[in-house]
Amino acid sequence: MNYLTIAPGAGRIAAFVAILGSMPPPRSPLSRLFTVLLAGVLAGLVLAVAALPGNLLLGYAAKSAIGSYAVLPEALRTPITPQRSYLYANDGKTLITTFYDVNRTDVPLAEIAPVLRQAIVAAEDRRFYSHGGADLRGLARALAANVTGGGTEQGGSTLTMQYVRNVLKTDPNRTAEERQAATEQTVGRKLQEIRYATALEQRLSKDEILNGYLNIAYFGSGAYGIAAASQRYFAKSPAELTLPEAALLAGLVQSPDAYSPIDGDADAALDRRGYVLDAMADTGAITAEQASAAKAEKLALSPTRQPNGCTAVAQGHDDWGFFCDYLRQWWLTQPAFGETVEEREQALRRGGYTVVTSLDPKIQATAQQQATAVYGYDNKRALPIAAVQPGTGRVLAMAVNRHYSLEDNPDGQANHPNTVNPLISGGGGVDGYQAGSTFKLFTMLAALENGKQLATGFDAPSRLPTRYAAEGEASCDGKWCPANANPQWMDGYRTMWDGFGRSVNTYFVWLAEQVGPAKVVEMAQRLGITFRADSDAAFAKDNAANWGSFTLGVAATTPLDLANAYATVAAEGTYCAPLPVVSVTAANGDRVPVGEPSCRKVLDADVARAATDAARCPVGQQTTFGQCDGGTATSVDRIVGRQVAGKTGSSEKNATETFVGFTPQVAVAGIAANPDDPGDSVGSAVQAKVIDAVARTIRTAVNGQPVRDFTPPSRELAGEVRRPAPEPSPPQQQRRQQEQNLPPDVLRWLNRGRG
Repeated sequence: MNYLTIAPGAGRIAAFVAILGSMPPPRSPLSRLFTVLLAGVLAGLVLAVAALPGNLLLGYAAKSAIGSYAVLPEALRTPITPQRSYLYANDGKTLITTFYDVNRTDVPLAEIAPVLRQAIVAAEDRRFYSHGGADLRGLARALAANVTGGGTEQGGSTLTMQYVRNVLKTDPNRTAEERQAATEQTVGRKLQEIRYATALEQRLSKDEILNGYLNIAYFGSGAYGIAAASQRYFAKSPAELTLPEAALLAGLVQSPDAYSPIDGDADAALDRRGYVLDAMADTGAITAEQASAAKAEKLALSPTRQPNGCTAVAQGHDDWGFFCDYLRQWWLTQPAFGETVEEREQALRRGGYTVVTSLDPKIQATAQQQATAVYGYDNKRALPIAAVQPGTGRVLAMAVNRHYSLEDNPDGQANHPNTVNPLISGGGGVDGYQAGSTFKLFTMLAALENGKQLATGFDAPSRLPTRYAAEGEASCDGKWCPANANPQWMDGYRTMWDGFGRSVNTYFVWLAEQVGPAKVVEMAQRLGITFRADSDAAFAKDNAANWGSFTLGVAATTPLDLANAYATVAAEGTYCAPLPVVSVTAANGDRVPVGEPSCRKVLDADVARAATDAARCPVGQQTTFGQCDGGTATSVDRIVGRQVAGKTGSSEKNATETFVGFTPQVAVAGIAANPDDPGDSVGSAVQAKVIDAVARTIRTAVNGQPVRDFTPPSRELAGEVRRPAPEPSPPQQQRRQQEQNLPPDVLRWLNRGRG
C-alpha cells in the first residue's frame, strides 16, 4: 500500500470515512446485540484513528474521500427544501395567505441574528468550526456512552451530518422509502451520512452549511427553518431575536415536539434554554453574567399560526378567499408550474413562490361592503360582484355576501352564510346566472361589425313576432314573440342609441334577426362568455342560428365573465384573458413568465368605440352625437362623476337583476340572484341597489386615477343622425338635479319598468 502525508483534521476524518465507506452496509437492520458489539468496535476504531499521526493514513482512502463530492446525491449538491408560498395583494405588501405542506421560508445567514447562530453551534456542535464534517471525538464519546449505557442516548452527529440527514429525508425527488431510509438507525446509514458530510465540507464553507441547516431544521409546532420558527413562537423575523429567544429556539432542535413551549412541555423548554445559555457561556459566545440574566427572563411567547390555504386568509378578510380560490384554480392550469395538476399543486405548496396578485384591497373592500349592503351574509340571495382592468384582464376584486369558509351552515341553508363555491367566477358546478339585457351589447357589436350603423332605425312594436318556434306565454301562433317591459316608454322608432338606453327588447330581437343570432352568439364567445350550463353549450354548438332569445340574456354567465366582456369593449376591442396575478417570483429570485397579460384583438377599435358611445345612454350621459334619450340607470352618472358606460339587465320575471358598468380603467359587474334556487325571483325592487353597488365600486376604482375619456366613434359608424336629442326642458333639468340626491328606493320607483 502507498502512504501519503496529509493534514490533520478534515483530511484525517476524510480518510477514515473512506475506509469505513468501503465497507458494505448491512442489508437489513442489525439486531440490538450485534449493533452494540459493532458500535463498540467502531468506538475503538474512532479512538484509534483519532490518535494516529496524519502520515500513517492511507493515501488511497484520503483520495477517495476527498473526491467523493462527485458522487453526492443531487439534493446535497443543490438542496431542494420545501418552502411555503406567499400570496400578496397588488401592493406587494398586504398578505392574503400562504400555501405550504411544510411551513418553511429560507433566509440568508445575514438576516439571522448572530446570537442565534452562536446558540445553535453551542447547543448542537461546539467544534463545528474546527472539524471536517464528522467530529471524531464526538463520535467516540457518543458511541462509548451508547454502548455502556447509564445515560441519555447520544447521537454524535455534527451540524453538517444533521444537515445531510435533513436534506435527504425531505428531498421531493426521492421516493417515500428513500426519504425514510435517510433516518434509519443502521450503521450503514450512519457511515454514509459521515461520508457525505466530509465530502460536503470539501465544497461548502462553514457559513453556507450553517445557513442551510438553520433553514431546514425542524423547531416544533409545525415550524421548519428559523424564519418560520421565529414567526411561530415570537411573531418576529430571525434578525430580531433576542438572546433568551435565540437560546430557546436553539434548544428545540434536539427534541422539537417534546420541548415546544406551545405544543409540548414549557418547563422542559425553559430547562433546555438554560442548558443552551450555559453552553454559550462555556464557548465564550456570552459571559456568565449574560447567561444568568437571560435565564432569569420569563418565557415571553407571541404565538402566531401561519395561514395555510384559501380558508385561512387574513383575519377579518374571509371575503378574499373567493379570489384566492380563483387564483389557485388558475395556477393549476399553468404549465410553468408542472406538467400535471398534481405537480402544479405541489409547486404551490412546496415551491416557495412569492405571488403578487391583482387583488386591489380598496376596490375589494368597497365591493364587499356594497354586496353585503344589498343582501346580508345570511340572506339566501346573493350579489356577486367582479371588477376587471381593461387592457390587462387583471381581476381587481371578487366580492359576494358569503363567508369563504368550510364551517357548517344552519339546516336548510346550502350556501349561506358559508360556502367555498365559486359564486363569482363559476365552475365547479356553478354555471352562473341569466344576465338579461346586458347581452344586447353582443347584438349591437355583431350588427356594427356587419355593416350596421348606430343610427340604424326600427319602429319597435310592443310585441314582435319572429320566425322562431315557441310555446307558452311568449308564443304568438306558435312563434316566439317577445314583448317590451314598458311599452309606453319603449315602443316607437328606435336606433341603437336610444334602443340600448331604454333597453328595448323588440328593437334588439329585430336587430339580431338582421345579422343572424349565430353571429351574436359567436360575438359573446369571442369576448369571453363561457357556456358552463350543458344546455347552453349544446344550443350554442348545434342551434345558434335559431337562438333568437340569446340577445335577451337567457344564457347563464358570471359576473367575472360579464365584467371581462365589457372590459374588452372598454379596451377598444382588445380581449385579455382574466388574470389574477401581477408577478410570480420563484424561491431563487427568478421571475416566472406567467404574470404578463394574454391579450388579442377581437374587435375593430371603431366598432368598440361605437358600442361604447351607445352604452353611455343607459347611465344618464350623452353620446358624441347627442343621441341619448332616456336610460335605465341614470344615477350612475352622478355617482361616478366622469365618463362612464354600462347596461342593466333583468331576466324573465325578474329572476335576476344585473348591472355592468365601465370606464377606460375598470369594468365592474354585479348580478343579484339566488345561487341555490334559480326559480326564486329577486324582484325588480333590487335593481336600483345593484346599480348603486356597482357604480360605487367603479368610483372607488377610478378614485385618484387620471380622468380618461372615451374615444368617439367615426361618423361612418355613427351613420346619419336623424334627430338630435332635445335639450332637457327646465322641468327635466330640475328632475335630474333632484335625482342626484334621491335614495336608491326612490330612484328605483322612478326607473320602474325601464329594463
